[in-house]
Amino acid sequence: MRCNFSGAVLIRALPPLLVTEFILGLVGNGLALFIFCFHLRPWKSSTVLLFNLAVSDFMLILALPLRANYYLSEIKWMFGEKLCNICLFMLAMNRSGSTFFLMAIAVDRYMRVVHPHHPLNSLSAGKAMLGAIVLWLVPITMTAHVFSLQHINTTYCESFMVDTESRGNLSWHKFTFLFSFYMPLLVILYCTFHIISHLRRRQLAHQAKFKKALYFIVVVVVLFIICFLPSNITLLAMWIKMLKGFSCSDIEHLTTGFYITISLTYLNSVLDPVVYYFSSPAFKNICRKTLHLPQAETGESTDRKTRDTGSHSVCLCFEFQM
Repeated sequence: MRCNFSGAVLIRALPPLLVTEFILGLVGNGLALFIFCFHLRPWKSSTVLLFNLAVSDFMLILALPLRANYYLSEIKWMFGEKLCNICLFMLAMNRSGSTFFLMAIAVDRYMRVVHPHHPLNSLSAGKAMLGAIVLWLVPITMTAHVFSLQHINTTYCESFMVDTESRGNLSWHKFTFLFSFYMPLLVILYCTFHIISHLRRRQLAHQAKFKKALYFIVVVVVLFIICFLPSNITLLAMWIKMLKGFSCSDIEHLTTGFYITISLTYLNSVLDPVVYYFSSPAFKNICRKTLHLPQAETGESTDRKTRDTGSHSVCLCFEFQM
C-alpha cells in the first residue's frame, strides 16, 4: 500500500524555519571555522574535535537552501534524482557526524575530569586528527546507502517517505537515524553523570566557577535532547504504525510531525557556535576581537588562577569543551 503525501503544513511552516537556520548556522559556523583555522594556535586534541564538529555542522547547513526551495516549490524537487540523493546524504551523514563528534567531546571531557592522568589526555593534535578521520568513516559508511534509494515520484526528494522503493535500504536508513541519536545520547549522559559525581566528591561543585560550568554542561545535554528526541520518537511511532498496519491519514499526520521535528535537529548545528563562545574564554576573546568588540577576561588569566589553586586538571575539561 502506497500513500500520496500532500504536505500542506510543511509548505507553510518549513521554508521560513529552514532559511532562518541556514542564515544563523552559516554565520555562526563560518565564523567558528575562521577562528579555528586562522586565529587559534596551537591546537589541542579537544580543539580538533570541536573543529570537526564545526565542519560537520557547516556542511549540513549548506544543504538547507535546497530543502527550503523544495518546500517553497510545494514539495517538488527540480534538480534531478542525483542531486536529491546528494542532498539527503549531506543531511544524514553530517547529522550523524555531529552527534558522534558531540559524543567524542563528551568522552574527552570525561577523561580529563575523571581520569586526568590517562595517556589519552596528552594525545597530540596530529593523532587526534587521525582519530577524527576514523570517526568520520562511521557516519559516511552508515549513510552511504542513501545514494541507492529510488523514488517512485521523481518530484519527491525524501528519504523516509512510504512511497520510496528499496524497503531494506529504507529500514536501514531509519535504523541509522535512531542509532545516531540513542547511542551518543547514552554515552553523553554517562559522561555527564560521572563528571558531576566526580566534582561533587571533590567538593568542587559548590564553587561558583565550577557550579556555572556544571550548569552549562547540563544545558548542552538538555538542548541535545530537545533538538533530537522529538524526531526520533515520531519516527519510532511511524515505523511501528507501518509494521502494524496503517491508514494513509495516520501516516500523513506522522510524516508531517516527523519532518517538522527533524527540522529541530538542524537547530543543534545552529546552536553549537554559541556553545563554543560561552564554554571557552579563549574562543570568546578571539571572537570578540574578530568582531571588534570589547575584550572579556582572557583564558590565560583563568588558567593562571586555576594553577594557583591546584585545579588545573579540572579546568582543562571546560576549556574548549561543550
